[in-house]
Amino acid sequence: MPERHDVAVLALPDVVAFELGLPHKLIGTAVDDAGQPLYRVRVATLDGGPVRTSAGYSVLPEHDASILRTADTVIIPGIYSGSATERGVLEPELAGALDGLASRMVSICTGAFVLAAAGLLDGRRATTHWMHADAFQALFPQVDLDPDVLYVDDGDVLTSAGNAAGIDLCLHIVRRDHGAAVANRVARRSVVAPWREGGQSQFMEPVPDPDGPGTAPARAWALERLHEPLSLADLAAHSSMSVRTFTRRFREETGMSPAQWLITQRVAAARRLLETTDLPVERIAAESGFGTTASLRQHLHATIGVAPLAYRRTYRGAAGQSAERASSRSRRSLRIR
Repeated sequence: MPERHDVAVLALPDVVAFELGLPHKLIGTAVDDAGQPLYRVRVATLDGGPVRTSAGYSVLPEHDASILRTADTVIIPGIYSGSATERGVLEPELAGALDGLASRMVSICTGAFVLAAAGLLDGRRATTHWMHADAFQALFPQVDLDPDVLYVDDGDVLTSAGNAAGIDLCLHIVRRDHGAAVANRVARRSVVAPWREGGQSQFMEPVPDPDGPGTAPARAWALERLHEPLSLADLAAHSSMSVRTFTRRFREETGMSPAQWLITQRVAAARRLLETTDLPVERIAAESGFGTTASLRQHLHATIGVAPLAYRRTYRGAAGQSAERASSRSRRSLRIR
């Protein structure tokens, strides 16, 4: 039996109950092809005693903070109160528990305040829940905060936005450690999407637009024409706006530029076709608006780190391999002719 990766989850007072259970439910259920567990997930409090959760009940883990010293990964779920979120400093007991750890460090939601207060995010890119972004930036100006993304992987330190983004980050950790097939298996068991598009901007409270419906009609129009060449001028004209006004409004409403949004939507369309059809990759590149197989491969790899055929194999299994062989035969036939 292979040695399991040791994960310690630190439950601090007023821990977000939903996030406390995510590492066990997602990372802890990852298994290899033989069904053997790949991780051991244990929950600890600083002194081994009970802590009250945000849901109004207390939890009593079996471990204290000593398990952090030998853990390969330490995860800190979000908290609703404490000196880290209120003043940007740690209580001495918590500071001592985190000092000198050689573990991979992970936070969910406002757990990023704890990592930042410990100095673990200084000069690094990180994220937290968008509702707490202003407070975080005020307390920790030395951190390169990106409040739009769902999570940030900065090597040995990873941070996520709130609640459901913790699911995204846990799946990303499994995918990074053991590949897409293992992570997708975990996602299916939990009935969650193995990958979500976009960032936090799509969930932020919208700013009312006093001058009309904004860019939503243009986005709907573009989604029906992803296979066509679409320029910024085309989108702006469909909204009866100048390019400058349209670009500003678009970023306010989506958190990204029109060009970034188009690429995101085209990647999503290509993934749907790879997952659900046997169309050759060349045809999928055309249907999703990338034009060439090389362009599709480049953008898919930049987004999720895999090539089109590898992605299809992950989702389609034997059917995907049959489609590959048919596509290969078709290409060879065309060359012979």
